[in-house]
Amino acid sequence: MMILLIAGVLPALLLIRYIYKQDTIEHEPTGLLVKLFIAGGLTTFAACILERIGVSILNGVFQNSENMTLYMILLNFIVVGISEEGVKHFALRRITWYDDNFNFRFDAVLYSAVVALGFAAFENVLYILNFGLGVAPIRAVTAIPMHCICGIFMGHYYGQSKLCEQRHNWSAMKYNNIMSMLIPVLLHGFYDFAASSEDELMATLFFAYVVIVDIFAFYSVKRYSKNDIGLWE
Repeated sequence: MMILLIAGVLPALLLIRYIYKQDTIEHEPTGLLVKLFIAGGLTTFAACILERIGVSILNGVFQNSENMTLYMILLNFIVVGISEEGVKHFALRRITWYDDNFNFRFDAVLYSAVVALGFAAFENVLYILNFGLGVAPIRAVTAIPMHCICGIFMGHYYGQSKLCEQRHNWSAMKYNNIMSMLIPVLLHGFYDFAASSEDELMATLFFAYVVIVDIFAFYSVKRYSKNDIGLWE
């Protein structure tokens, strides 16, 4: 059992450590990060309920339809993407928006990544329990980094939204808040859509997508950290 937990959680913790070390101006309290990680894990239950409801509705609508491409688009982008990224965003905002520790823009990237990786770690443990340790290596380099990437970009726009609030730029605040949901949903939705496709071209595109987005996210984190500013500057 301990091996299963380590295999499920360790990749997420390593990614958290990496992003935490990029926060060079002021480290965030461990207690807050633990709270965010646990909250991210618990949101898997809410996402599961929402996804079951969404799948049930989709199955009813497409009961006699042969348009499986549209079905898969709606399933991955709307049902799964919005459900999973939505519950993460809810937990992120609920815990951090009014927290006094949230005083630099890059804090949002770390907070969001921790929530996302809490979700990913718990989901990964469930996958390993259901399908065995054999799924751990591939998920460690695909699914877990993808959750982290979605968290990184959610956090970037979330932090920008908070900055705009402090500057009383309400239209920009709303725009960035929307983007903090939209970008992760699109990234997540395409990942799942490509991963679930049986087309060989799509399978190739899936692995290319994972590599490209990983590299882009890596450099983005470096840039976000380098350009970090205080929310009250």
